[in-house]
Amino acid sequence: MLFRPDQHTYSEDDLRRYAVFEIIYTLIDFSAAGLFLIGSVMFLSEAWQTPGTWLFIAGSVLFATKPTLRLIRELRLAAAGDEKDLGARFTED
Repeated sequence: MLFRPDQHTYSEDDLRRYAVFEIIYTLIDFSAAGLFLIGSVMFLSEAWQTPGTWLFIAGSVLFATKPTLRLIRELRLAAAGDEKDLGARFTED
């Protein structure tokens, strides 16, 4: 992660937003995994293959949402004043 909350002093609102993003990120993980699991079971029956395929697609959309959400969070943290440390951390990697 480029912007870590332990690297900067944040307001209570910033920390709350960070926690909300983490919860949403975890919910997306569970939802996508659940859709893939149900889709896999549905795929075992020929009659359920089409709905199972749609669940795979929905799960894929959720998996694609994860990096988008992470980028939004990182940009919000940068806007909160953490951009000064970005260069130093980027060269450490």
